Amino acid sequence: MTQPTLIRRDGRHLIATALSLTAGSLPVLPLRAGKGPVGNCLDCAGTPPRCGGRPNMKTPGPCVCPLPCHAWAAATTDPAVITSAAWAAAWRDAGVVGYHPGGAGVTVVDLDDADAVDWARHTLPPTTTVTTTRGEHWIYRGTMRSSNHVRPGVDIKSLMAYARWLGPGTGSIEVLPPAVLALIVKEESTRPGEAVDSSSVTRARWDRSVATGCRHTERFVRTGAARGVSHVKGRPDQGAGTAAYGAAAFLAKQHTACPGPCGLDALGEDLVDAAVSVGVPEPYARRAVTRGLALGATT
Repeated sequence: MTQPTLIRRDGRHLIATALSLTAGSLPVLPLRAGKGPVGNCLDCAGTPPRCGGRPNMKTPGPCVCPLPCHAWAAATTDPAVITSAAWAAAWRDAGVVGYHPGGAGVTVVDLDDADAVDWARHTLPPTTTVTTTRGEHWIYRGTMRSSNHVRPGVDIKSLMAYARWLGPGTGSIEVLPPAVLALIVKEESTRPGEAVDSSSVTRARWDRSVATGCRHTERFVRTGAARGVSHVKGRPDQGAGTAAYGAAAFLAKQHTACPGPCGLDALGEDLVDAAVSVGVPEPYARRAVTRGLALGATT
C-alpha cells in the first residue's frame, strides 16, 4: 500500500519566488490564499496604533513594525526582511506572492471578466499582458492613483494597491497611456447646476464596508462629512475649491489615530461632487481634495 506523501507547508517556494522578483526591483509581500493581505498585528491594529509608523494606508512613509502589516505598504525588496523570522508565519499561511505596482513604477489595469478584456482590446494600446483567473492584467510603465470600479470589471492598481504575481506575462511593456489616466481624471463634462456625469449613483459611498479600520462611530463620520459638503456648497461664487481642500484636510486629520482603512476616498468623492456642483472644474476639484486628504493624514 502506497503511503500518502506529506507536503510540508513552509512557504519556501513562495519565498523563492519573492526573492527572484526583488532581483528585478519588484517590492513583494505575502498574500493569503483568498488574495487578501495579511492582517495587521495587534500593535498596528491598536487604537492608537503602537507600531510607530503609518496610522492608515492613506499616509505615506514606512511602518517600523517588523511584521508584514498595512497591506501594500509592507511590500519590500529587502531579502533580509522577506526571509526574516517575523515574516515566516505569514509565508506559511500565504497562498500567493503579491507585489506593489507603484513601488515598481508600473500600473496594473485589472480586467475582471471577458467583457472588460474585450473593452481593453478595442480601447487601450497593447502592452504586457498577464492571464488571471477571470480575466487579464494589462501592465504599463508609469504610476497613477489607484481606484476600483473605474468602469464595469476594471480596477486600477498602482500607487496605493497590491496585485498578485501571476507570472511575467507576454508582450512588451508600454508607457501608461492617456486613456488609462482618463479612467480616473475625467474632463469636466457638465455645466454648473446640472447633473455631475462623473458622479454615478451606483458608485460606492462611505459605509462600514470601506471603513473596516475606522475607530469612529458612523454618526461622527457622517456628520463631519456632511459639514464638509455644506461648507463647500456654501461658496457658489468663489472659494469652493479651496473649501474642498480644507474640508478634505480636516476630515483626514480626524482619522490619523485609526488603524485604517477609513474609507477616506469615498468621503473625498462627496467633496469633489459638492465642488463640481457649484462650478469648480472636476480636475481642479479632484486635485484639491486629493492634496487635502494627503495633508490632513500627515498632520
